[in-house]
Amino acid sequence: MKQDRNAISVLTAYDYPSAKLAEEAGIDVILVGDSLGNVVLGYDTTIPVTIDDIVYHTRAVARGAQHTFIVADMPFMTYGIGRESTLRNAAKIMQEGGAQAVKLEGGADIASDVAALVKAGIPVMGHIGLTPQSVHQLGGYKVQGKLDKDAERLINDAKALEEAGAFSIVLELVTEPLATLISDAITIPVIGIGAGRGCDGQVLVYHDILQYSSPYFEKKFVKSYADIGTTIRNAIQSYVEDVKTGAFPEEEHVFAAQPAAVQSLYGGSEQSGNDKETKTQDSSKPQKGVQLT
Repeated sequence: MKQDRNAISVLTAYDYPSAKLAEEAGIDVILVGDSLGNVVLGYDTTIPVTIDDIVYHTRAVARGAQHTFIVADMPFMTYGIGRESTLRNAAKIMQEGGAQAVKLEGGADIASDVAALVKAGIPVMGHIGLTPQSVHQLGGYKVQGKLDKDAERLINDAKALEEAGAFSIVLELVTEPLATLISDAITIPVIGIGAGRGCDGQVLVYHDILQYSSPYFEKKFVKSYADIGTTIRNAIQSYVEDVKTGAFPEEEHVFAAQPAAVQSLYGGSEQSGNDKETKTQDSSKPQKGVQLT
């Protein structure tokens, strides 16, 4: 797709319905990002997200998008802590979660881990620029690559990841000229998020493009395509009002029953009770040919 200049569309998804809708819309790649910590689990950063969180959500996404390439993030401190642990954690995401690839944050410093994963048969997507798992080390969510030394480091990181066997790289919050330079400098696709128009594809967060949050904060690098948050809030408010006023449920929302069924449910009618009493009385009378003892 990079060679054909066919821009690659990537979107995050975290559950069955979001994945199914993304697939039906024709998305190229679904990313089960550790951004779920922010948009689904309510954390301030991605750092609290665990591997069990990723596996749980990836499994749901895999059920919803059975024909789309799925990449899952390796969470904070599940790699770079020893070769065996890295391999085991990646294998868990693949085997239990159902992902087809994993994504790691970092450049030359994690190249050896990337190489080991690729050698073990696990496809790896890299992630450089702003790396949210290192947000405290970076001093916040800041645009990367503004200084020459930082730009040079990012170019070297991209090349190191390519040499290690990564099939693609996410480039986050990087100046557009640098992102274009990096994309031209390597043969694998560069997927931008806040990295401008020179990348080989784009990735955004599901909740951002739909404004599916409350409150929603505008982001310079995001284009929103709907305001689902407001729609959902208004719909729930209407439901609450209908319940309070008795407008719901209406006639069309209830189930009718046949008279006989109603009689059965409530123990029968008065006539049925009389019939029962008559039968009881009749049964006490001596029957022909029967002697009482």
